[in-house]
Amino acid sequence: MVEQVELRFDHASRASQTHTNLSAIRQSPHGLWIAGDETASFEHLAWTGDHYGDQRTFRLAEYIDLPAGPDDEADIEGMARADGHLWVVGSHSLKRKRVKSKDPAKAAHRLATVVREENRFILARLPLHGEEPGPGAVMSGERNLTAYLSQDVHLGPFLALPGKDNGLDVEGIAVVGERVYLGLRGPVLRGWAVVLELRPEETDRRRLRLREPYRKHFLDLGGLGVRDLCPDGDSLLLLTGPTMALDGPVQVRRWWPGRRAGVVPAGELEVVMDLPYGVGCDHPEGLVRLADGRLMVVYDSPSPARITPAGGVLADIFTI
Repeated sequence: MVEQVELRFDHASRASQTHTNLSAIRQSPHGLWIAGDETASFEHLAWTGDHYGDQRTFRLAEYIDLPAGPDDEADIEGMARADGHLWVVGSHSLKRKRVKSKDPAKAAHRLATVVREENRFILARLPLHGEEPGPGAVMSGERNLTAYLSQDVHLGPFLALPGKDNGLDVEGIAVVGERVYLGLRGPVLRGWAVVLELRPEETDRRRLRLREPYRKHFLDLGGLGVRDLCPDGDSLLLLTGPTMALDGPVQVRRWWPGRRAGVVPAGELEVVMDLPYGVGCDHPEGLVRLADGRLMVVYDSPSPARITPAGGVLADIFTI
């Protein structure tokens, strides 16, 4: 069964198109933490009784040091809330320029241009005081996650590729105790998706570092990558979708890390549901298991039918 709920954003967020680029979501005691992938900020929406609104915007640069300064986009692709902290992760991906010209030479030139934006390469943990974040710690700069992966036999060769070309692309985060799981949209290796398991610790300079080697988990998702993930009891719910420029298919899968880790065959990954998606629109990008057990999904590039008269956008809620 599918229900819908309105997420209502303020004028500034609508002007920056945050409501049409939603990529990360988590529940808070009285609302939602939510982020788009085109800014260097995140939002809190409170439950008002019939919609989520009363938006508050938080600029990342007020809580952590951003390597490229306060205004360059951070491409936030995942959020997690655990043990009194809010976690935020950037895509850690390179970007190939879009074709914008009908002139063949100009189009080819743009396709040959790959851009690195340093604010994308962050993993941050912010303490929460109620629903107010405080200054936190970050892994970024010369010691960002890709520094640990540079010699990795599986992932190292993909660091030079843009995310949309099956290069490294972090798209989701889940935190369970001391374990931080990062879901990768890419690379997908001969049909196997990758989830990284980290155990970060904070230094005395508000930095995060890995206190022990990371672990890799290879999941047979039939060629799909991980677009988001969230805890659900002793399991993780995975939002899975194409790694490159395709609309679908999109599924929610369930993985029990405590039962099977390392190399996880398809038979150990329960198909919870197939999600709807559009043609060139309505791309599921973020999911969260709500306190009442239902599953909320937000969409990138929402169709016009999802835009409300008040300037909000409709999210889907599924009973599973």
